[in-house]
Amino acid sequence: MESWLKESGAVGLNDLELANFQVTGRGVRSLQYFKEGERVLTIPCGILWTVEHAYADPLLGPALLSAQPPLTVEDTLATYILFVRSRKSGYNGLRSHVTALPTSYSSSIFFTENELEIEEDYAGLAARIFGQYQDLFPLDKFTIEDYKWALSPVWSRGMDFVLPDGNSIRLLAPFADMLNHSSEVKQCHVYDPSSGNLSVLAGKDYKVGDQVFINYGPLPNDRLLRLYGFVLSSNPNDSYDIVLSTHPTAPFWEQKQKLWISAGLDSTCTISLTLTDPLPKNVLRYLRIQRLDESDLSVIQVDATDGIINESNEVEVLQYLVDSFCGLLENFGTQLEMLEEQLAASVYPPGENAWAAAHVSLGQQRVLRLARKRAEDLLAAAESGRGRRGDLSPLARCANCDKVSGPFMLCGRCRAVIYCTRTCQVAHYKEHKVVCRVISTASKNGSEMK
Repeated sequence: MESWLKESGAVGLNDLELANFQVTGRGVRSLQYFKEGERVLTIPCGILWTVEHAYADPLLGPALLSAQPPLTVEDTLATYILFVRSRKSGYNGLRSHVTALPTSYSSSIFFTENELEIEEDYAGLAARIFGQYQDLFPLDKFTIEDYKWALSPVWSRGMDFVLPDGNSIRLLAPFADMLNHSSEVKQCHVYDPSSGNLSVLAGKDYKVGDQVFINYGPLPNDRLLRLYGFVLSSNPNDSYDIVLSTHPTAPFWEQKQKLWISAGLDSTCTISLTLTDPLPKNVLRYLRIQRLDESDLSVIQVDATDGIINESNEVEVLQYLVDSFCGLLENFGTQLEMLEEQLAASVYPPGENAWAAAHVSLGQQRVLRLARKRAEDLLAAAESGRGRRGDLSPLARCANCDKVSGPFMLCGRCRAVIYCTRTCQVAHYKEHKVVCRVISTASKNGSEMK
């Protein structure tokens, strides 16, 4: 593959090599020093896997263009990969890249709960394309297992970019797709719309022998697993998406819809809870509007939803959140403490599906527990009567014993929890240490990105 890439104009291959690493497996090793921001690798436009190149292929293109409705980007690229793999002659360069791809993947596409959806997608492809052009797509080389395999590199190795005109492009870049992800490097892959080339810059300083990484962005483990087939232990970007929705037949829906829109929201909103912001203001703003009664609506201004509207409204909102977070946490099959014990005892073989799923669950439960604690503290503040003054600050409360009278000491690492005594801090350490590390890492990364 490297010879073909060099002949095609790829730059930087002499300073890099493929290698196996203990934790990440196969990756790319540096053969020279690179300073952060320095160009490491450039893959020219002509050898990238793109929808445009698939359509331009004289054999494949007409078949793809005949599909109605048109294929998705993912299905187009997966079909392109399978088509190249199936050819007995020609496409030697692209086939060398296909040969270098893993023969199996751990992407969530192979998880049992996704089987039905994948079967439906494959049936649609078979009807619209594969069955119509069996000379191009011999069915023994375009089975559902082949389709799942081809989708995996599209999901796990595809790079997405937004173009200046607002359109987007997804591409696969030979050799560049061998770079592993690390949240500890800056985002460093760039697409040049004028030339169509893909370049990788050094996301940090590298010395000879270092593994060169790429950063897919601040993604939580559920998205990393779904899109790329891996997870990160103690991922500082873990999150939990909640959907807030109100049916149009609800009382005063039209008036509330105007308030939501004025507040930058809508009647249906998906909002991410994160480790650094487990209860975003928009969650409270949405629910305050949702629970307005007729008398409130006659006098309310949209800016008022930034703070407490009245005590009864605030208590109702916060009690709903506490109850909801409790219900969500109860729905997890294995609770956080048990998962931590199982992972520490290597109950799940590292890297396998159950191990990855455990890390996804762990991260989501940590976020939800922080959200619940925040809602509980705000509820206690509202019920104490401080809500009448519009004070949104939760009661100062020891994270271990729930004592609400000071003085208190702040956790020096994450600065997110307080303790009434050193004894309580030590007693709470086992429970708090993992979340503390994750929050402090997330806060550090966030400050570096500003």
